[in-house]
Amino acid sequence: MHLPLPLVLGSSSPFRKELLSRLQLPFECASPDIDEHELEGESPQQLVKRLAIEKAQEVAKSFPAHLVIGSDQVAVNDGKILGKPGSFEKAVEQLSMASGKVVQFYTGLTLMNSQTGVQQSEVVPFAVHFRALSEVRIARYLQAEEPYNCAGSFKSEGLGITLFERLEGSDPSALMGLPLIRLVRMLEQEGAKFP
Repeated sequence: MHLPLPLVLGSSSPFRKELLSRLQLPFECASPDIDEHELEGESPQQLVKRLAIEKAQEVAKSFPAHLVIGSDQVAVNDGKILGKPGSFEKAVEQLSMASGKVVQFYTGLTLMNSQTGVQQSEVVPFAVHFRALSEVRIARYLQAEEPYNCAGSFKSEGLGITLFERLEGSDPSALMGLPLIRLVRMLEQEGAKFP
């Protein structure tokens, strides 16, 4: 494997770090400090694309000759953006609202070459069809996994999978916050070589 420039993941997320490590490329992490509030009238897709771009641009200021990855994700249920719950009570509320419904995830992905200024951005959708969930099941799941720092209140790579009827999307890693299939294509356009 070959990279034309050093790689930087503009994220402090342990999930994104673990996902990127699957590509067996050397990289470092840097946390972008940006305002992540949505703008008035902004769609979920516009929000995640803008934030992924802003994260990459912010990190690129400190890494002038690198390939910089920015990524952001939101979950949407009935037109409402679900953030990270932060607490048991909020997670119960989110999972109760998702019960028996389809929750749409949008992951914004940006790869920026900070040497040339070339930037690739995309929004990758992924749908989660939830089973009907009882209060007891929700509480048991939350106590077992404590997914309070995850959009939508679950970890699909863990016990969260037990909450689903089915998954729908072209890239399963998008659901975990970093669409690797699309990222590989972006890296190849910048000259990366994979097996």
